[in-house]
Amino acid sequence: MIQEFIDGQNLLKELQQRITYSETEIREFLLDLLPVLKFIHERGVIHRDIKPANIMHRRSDGRLVLIDLGASKQLTETVRTKPGTIIGTRGYSPLEQMQDGEAYPASDLFSLGATCFHLLTGVSPTKLWTEQGYAWVACWQQYLRNPVSDEFSQVLNRLLKRDIPERYQSADEVIRDLIQQSQTDVSVLGSSQQQHTKLRNGLMAGATILLLGCGGVWYVTQPKDTHPSPPPTNTTDTSLQPRTLKGHSNFVSSVAISPNGITLVSGSYDTTLKVWNLATGMEINTLDGNAGSVHSVAIDPDGVTLASGNGNNTILLWNLLTGQQMTTPLKGHSSSVESVAISRDGKMLASGSFDGTIKLWSLPAGIEVNSIKAHSSLVKSLAFSPSGETLASGSEDNTIKLWNLANKQVIHILKGHSQAVQSVAFASDGKTLASGSSDDTIKLWNPATGVEIKTLKGHSHSVNSVAFSFDGKILASGSSDNTIKLWDLATKNEIRPLERHSKEVISVAFSPDDKTLVSGSADGTIDVWRLSP
Repeated sequence: MIQEFIDGQNLLKELQQRITYSETEIREFLLDLLPVLKFIHERGVIHRDIKPANIMHRRSDGRLVLIDLGASKQLTETVRTKPGTIIGTRGYSPLEQMQDGEAYPASDLFSLGATCFHLLTGVSPTKLWTEQGYAWVACWQQYLRNPVSDEFSQVLNRLLKRDIPERYQSADEVIRDLIQQSQTDVSVLGSSQQQHTKLRNGLMAGATILLLGCGGVWYVTQPKDTHPSPPPTNTTDTSLQPRTLKGHSNFVSSVAISPNGITLVSGSYDTTLKVWNLATGMEINTLDGNAGSVHSVAIDPDGVTLASGNGNNTILLWNLLTGQQMTTPLKGHSSSVESVAISRDGKMLASGSFDGTIKLWSLPAGIEVNSIKAHSSLVKSLAFSPSGETLASGSEDNTIKLWNLANKQVIHILKGHSQAVQSVAFASDGKTLASGSSDDTIKLWNPATGVEIKTLKGHSHSVNSVAFSFDGKILASGSSDNTIKLWDLATKNEIRPLERHSKEVISVAFSPDDKTLVSGSADGTIDVWRLSP
């Protein structure tokens, strides 16, 4: 029998090097692997031995690979082994599998929950099983080094139920709860079901399925970020402390400031957009288009049109002044919309998606004018050049592409990052492009030549967002190390860190007068930093 050699390291070895994973990383880990389990379960296969040692981080492209399907069986009504034969690993395998030799989709979900517990706490379920049997699953929280949210505790509690009727019965149920969080709106449920269909087809995060001979099947999915999130640190410098805005119940995925500097808009995984008065921090409005999680927001140069990219594969256009939707949802992408950007003249909207495409839409009508098969993996970020002649796209295929919008052809492919490109931004003069990556670095590029100018190093984890000040003197970067860094573009040196968020910084934006910087975080808050009086 011949099987593919995977050059990489399994998650058990990685865990030994890094101690634990954060709640955010475990959520992303689940959303990466659950579609794979959904796929194999729908095709009648149960893995039966999911654990960190059987999930590899492939070195060549950073993908997660579910390996060792030697224990897998075709699903009939149940899966039985021969009497006396144990299939699986003590601590990771559920009671029905170890005691009766039976396995169901819910059995794999127990193993996935035990794997999450191990990654989250650093404590081996096998050791606990040897000492306590299955009693540990009722008190798993006592082993936590850092607290987790109540919502996530509920998910892990249900994954780890000893009795199978009380456990999740399908990967779909877990995905639904993770996407919804504590939301109960049935319309959100509908949008998540649409997304699940796309996940099943392998479109989420560039999921790949490799079929091997002799019945072997390998399932691969792209990770978001494999770095740990360190504990929050509080800056000792009290000269620059932000105002913190609270109102979202989940990740703040994107922030944008209106051209007049008066209004702040935030988008969140809680499915809402919130409109704030930037000066006072007062919430003005909450917009909910029943379109699933909000991944990106953009405001047109007139400050009237607000665009949001959403988890149900659509873009919504809002009148920022009235809070009303301007058109029916813009449809065309086959998976979630990760990024939206509006040109400087306000006439064109660009959207990038999990499906690897970029779509161009005319504004204000919202009519699709072009579709580009842009990248081999999802499009994470888009930015128009100030002239409106060029569009930059950053992708999880580790590249940035610069597009001539007149002929929709690639001008340059920028290669240099070793992991996913999370964010791209043009300086106001159009002479510099910045990119932030999961490889913990920021790169500065000459967009005219495609040549790298400088690599900025200072963050210890993924750089999720980059933004230029309007005067072109400062670059801000937000990272999974929970910090924001300010960089002097003349010297290419770090000016100072901004430390307040307790979780990953997902998005940063400058006000037009450069006196204010806004940051959105996975901790559900927005910080408003006054950079000058």
